[in-house]
Amino acid sequence: MSETLELLKDLIKRASVTPEDAGCQDVLVERLANLDFKAERLNFDDTQNIWLRRGDKSPLFTFLGHTDVVPPGPLDAWLSPPFEPTIRDGELYGRGAADMKGGIASFITAVERFIANHPDHQGSIAVMMTSDEEGIATNGVVKVVNILEQRQEKIDWCLVGEPSSDKRIGDVIRVGRRGSLCAKLTIIGIQGHVAYPELAENPIHTFAPALKALTEEVWDRGNAFFPPTSLQVSNINAGTGAENIIPGAAEVQFNLRFCTELDVATIKQRTCAILDKYGFKYDLQWRLSGNPFLTNKGALIDATHAAIKTVTGLETLDDTGGGTSDGRFIAPTGAQVIELGPLNESIHKINEHVNLEDLETLSDIYEQILINLLV
Repeated sequence: MSETLELLKDLIKRASVTPEDAGCQDVLVERLANLDFKAERLNFDDTQNIWLRRGDKSPLFTFLGHTDVVPPGPLDAWLSPPFEPTIRDGELYGRGAADMKGGIASFITAVERFIANHPDHQGSIAVMMTSDEEGIATNGVVKVVNILEQRQEKIDWCLVGEPSSDKRIGDVIRVGRRGSLCAKLTIIGIQGHVAYPELAENPIHTFAPALKALTEEVWDRGNAFFPPTSLQVSNINAGTGAENIIPGAAEVQFNLRFCTELDVATIKQRTCAILDKYGFKYDLQWRLSGNPFLTNKGALIDATHAAIKTVTGLETLDDTGGGTSDGRFIAPTGAQVIELGPLNESIHKINEHVNLEDLETLSDIYEQILINLLV
């Protein structure tokens, strides 16, 4: 059994459903302690965070990951228990196999081989882990980064082991992500009997034209790196459940995935301008999950392209698709940030899995990136 596979199986066995870590970070501390990594635990509330660093010189290369996973869903739908790593037909099945314990196992073994072969490498290497990436991400990387910034500990290059690959390992890397802005809108009406609509004000009816306007708004046309901004309604709730009551309020949740053509203040202003056209009372609360970021050039991208080419022969595609990642907290510090990890086809699904050969290929790519940058 390969070192990468053995480590991944150990991590999958630990049912670290967000925000639990279930001892995963202890495993990494134990492995890296023998390589002179100093461990600093930076926990907040129920979130486990760890900062492991070898060396104190620049440039600083950081592997970023999360040990938490999403809930497995209905257990009887899995072909094998989600926290019992099982190999079938060259694939390892288990919750977190691809998102993102596979990436973690691959970069840990890459670091081990790299240091064994290059103990006097240039710069420093760090590993940052959190257990709340799959949750609301308020006590994880964002707080660790704040601590690093306060003490002026600067990351130069950050590689996030998120599952970025599409059809083959390394065919796609993420060089940026769209921003994510969440909204909770409450439309205030007047409750009443459906037989007497003149004595009530139906918030569903008053909001309907505004809903159409919001969803048809052309927020921008995107740019060379990002698709156009998209607004999507995720939930609409109103009423008491009774058939004969006009609801007194309606609640609507929506999300904007926005590109670098927009900023948060502009989105808020334009949203309110649309709502105000229709004359109903409302309350609007916002939550910024993350601003867009982009690394469109630099040594990290160059080293990654070269490493993928060396190991696989592929010409990789730079992309900014997908959801958010913890890279959004690193990029504002000025660091170059990319995401490179396993295939993303099975992430968050029943029977999540990762290919055994892909694990070794990914670990080899990670090692080659370190060689390209630190030797």
